[in-house]
Amino acid sequence: MQKPVIVCLDLEGVLVPEIWINVAIKTGIDELKMTTREMPDYDALMKRRLAILDQHKLTIHDIQSVIDKMGPLEGANDFVAWIRERCQVIILSDTFYQFAQPLMRQLGFPTLFCNQLEIDPAGRIVNFHMRMPNQKKHSVAAFKSLNFFTMAAGDAYNDTAMLGEADAGFFFCPPDHLPKEFPQFPVTKTYGELQARFKEAGNLK
Repeated sequence: MQKPVIVCLDLEGVLVPEIWINVAIKTGIDELKMTTREMPDYDALMKRRLAILDQHKLTIHDIQSVIDKMGPLEGANDFVAWIRERCQVIILSDTFYQFAQPLMRQLGFPTLFCNQLEIDPAGRIVNFHMRMPNQKKHSVAAFKSLNFFTMAAGDAYNDTAMLGEADAGFFFCPPDHLPKEFPQFPVTKTYGELQARFKEAGNLK
C-alpha cells in the first residue's frame, strides 16, 4: 500500500517573488538584492540585511508596504490548488511570519513553517529568530518519520538540505550555478514540469 504523500515547497522564488529583491527595487538599495540563491549562509545574509535597514532607517512598515503590493507568481495559485486536491502541502520557508501574512492570504492560507522577527515599538527590526537550525530538513525528516512519502521543491542554497532529505527533491527555476553544484536534483522550469515530476514520483493522479 502506498504511503500518504506530502509536498514541501519553498515560498520565495517558487510561489511568490523574492521579497528582498522587491524591497531593493522599491527603495533603490541594490545591496538588498542578494538572496540565498547567491549566499549560502542565511545567518550572515540576514545580519547583513538588518545592518542595511538600520543604515537607511527602514522599518518593518516600509517592508510591509512593499509586500502588500506583491502577489503570487503567475500560475502559483492553480499549482497549489492542484497539489491540495491530491495530497498535503506544507510551505517551508526561511522568511518571517511578519512578512508572509499578506502573501499567504493570496495563496489561500496553506500551512507555513517559518521564523519570527523581533521588532521594537518604533518598528525597527532589531533581531531575527530562527525557529530551529536547518528547519526545512528537520521538517521533512519529521514528516518521513510520520510515514509520509515526501516530495520537495526549492530554488536556492537553503533548500538543498530539504531536497536531499526528501524522498524526491526537485529544483524549480534555480540560478544556473546551483544545478552544477547539486546535479542530483532534477531541474524544473515551469509548474507543468514540476507537476509532472510530482505525479511520477508520488504516483499522483
